Amino acid sequence: MVKRAVTEFGRIDILVNNAGILRDKSFAKLDMSDIEAVLDVHLMGSINCSKAVWDIMREQGYGQIVMTTSSSGMYGNFGQSNYGAAKMGVIGLMNALTAEGRKNDIRVNTIAPVAATRMTEGILPEAMLARIQPERVTPAVLFLASKNAPSKTIVAAGSGAFVAATIVETEPMLLPDEAITLEGVAARFGNIANWATARSYEDSGHQVQAFLKLVCGM
Repeated sequence: MVKRAVTEFGRIDILVNNAGILRDKSFAKLDMSDIEAVLDVHLMGSINCSKAVWDIMREQGYGQIVMTTSSSGMYGNFGQSNYGAAKMGVIGLMNALTAEGRKNDIRVNTIAPVAATRMTEGILPEAMLARIQPERVTPAVLFLASKNAPSKTIVAAGSGAFVAATIVETEPMLLPDEAITLEGVAARFGNIANWATARSYEDSGHQVQAFLKLVCGM
């Protein structure tokens, strides 16, 4: 597919990873084959296609990759442990590829669509499906694949409504040595989980630096 695209168009600027299947069951009832099938399509499909275009985008010094995630991965949903794991996996892939692609102007973003597809037929009411057509998500995908796009950005979109999402954590809280115990953490957990201090990080190194700065003054 990639070779054909390069032959016909001369280059590849955009990749949208959007393949998906469902094998919904509670975790107790899932077979390993149900887990592997969903991971293979959603996560490995995104890895395989991204790998196929990566060197091309690096050599030309430009590229846009859009992953597809889901609220089931970001927030959880009953009966979708396989799907949720795969969909959170593509966010991890986006985060790593953003860091690796930055010097070659490869931007990697993720769409979290709420849309009527073959995957949602039979799950959502017909009246609702009629209001969440995929065309009303498309503008967000086009934005995330445009030359003015950010990178490492998650946009959730459905029926003309759009939000940005990110992973955050609270400000690190340093406990005195005598409180580094189960009881010490439990007693202070209300302050540890103070979401008023929440912030995101550009990459894992910045998160580690926040801990080191607090602990070592680095």
